[in-house]
Amino acid sequence: MNKSSYFFGQSVFGQLISLIDSDIVKRAVKTHNSDYYTKKFSASDSRKIYDWQNKVEIIDSSTISLFKDILSCVGRKPLNGKSKGGIKVHTQINLQEKVPKLIWFSAATTHDKQFLKHLKLEKGKIAVFDKGYNDYKTFDEFTQQGIYFVTRLKSNASYESLTENDIPDYLDDGVLKDENIQVDVKENGKFLKTTQLRRIAYWDEENNRCFEFITNLKGMNAGHIALIYKKRWQIELLFKQLKQNFPLKFFLGDNENAIKIQIWCTLIVNLLLTVIHKRVKRRWAFSNLVSFCRLHLFNYIHLTKFLEDPEKDWLKEIDPQLQLNFNST
Repeated sequence: MNKSSYFFGQSVFGQLISLIDSDIVKRAVKTHNSDYYTKKFSASDSRKIYDWQNKVEIIDSSTISLFKDILSCVGRKPLNGKSKGGIKVHTQINLQEKVPKLIWFSAATTHDKQFLKHLKLEKGKIAVFDKGYNDYKTFDEFTQQGIYFVTRLKSNASYESLTENDIPDYLDDGVLKDENIQVDVKENGKFLKTTQLRRIAYWDEENNRCFEFITNLKGMNAGHIALIYKKRWQIELLFKQLKQNFPLKFFLGDNENAIKIQIWCTLIVNLLLTVIHKRVKRRWAFSNLVSFCRLHLFNYIHLTKFLEDPEKDWLKEIDPQLQLNFNST
């Protein structure tokens, strides 16, 4: 590309790096003593980007397949003696931000509910996750700490019905039943205590099936609780975006640390491009934005200026009348 109105004194790569909060980098460097060989790292000024009014935190995991016995992964061993296993990436996102705020790695065989121990939830937050995270002991601890949750009830769950809550006649939102239940809290198979939860049966017309939810939210409308769980799909969209645009089919190293670094780099790149995608007023498909940055990563193009008006230089070269017609359409 010729030197044009898009020329900029910083490469696309440099512009993306400048979005990283320098305070975050400094804290990480100090914690891990990782500046031994580093001379300089320039990034942006510190600024808060979180909306604390949003209370919904979504939790889920995605598994990345590996072909090595890494992180104690297991699987069938082919003729070459290597094991096809995987690494599980446990993720927490805020509903409004839709980017990871907490990541934890484990072997693919690790049960999802183990991630609940690593969550950092403030009082009043609402954690949303699927039934793979069901753990009544953790749910009881959430209640004592003033933390709320919404999840699905397992089909083989054992509980005792206590009282049934009234469903207002004016509600036509699919709520079939709303009741208070009692479940046993156990640890390593040993009974500890009982705790009370709320069970909601909800008919989803779109999928033509009934869902059963459990929660410790007592005063919220049952239909709203079903809607909160439906918002869990946002994290599935995040995983889909990552897998489509940054497929981790090949790894540059075969040890645990190298694989984690490559996954972290993927998550950071996704975050930076999400920031650009939100800042640019012109509508771009996220996949097209990724492809453009991949092709011009080390070209000196003003990224946001080009993304806002990519036809600007081209219009200068065409006939003025055609330019007028183009602008009028």
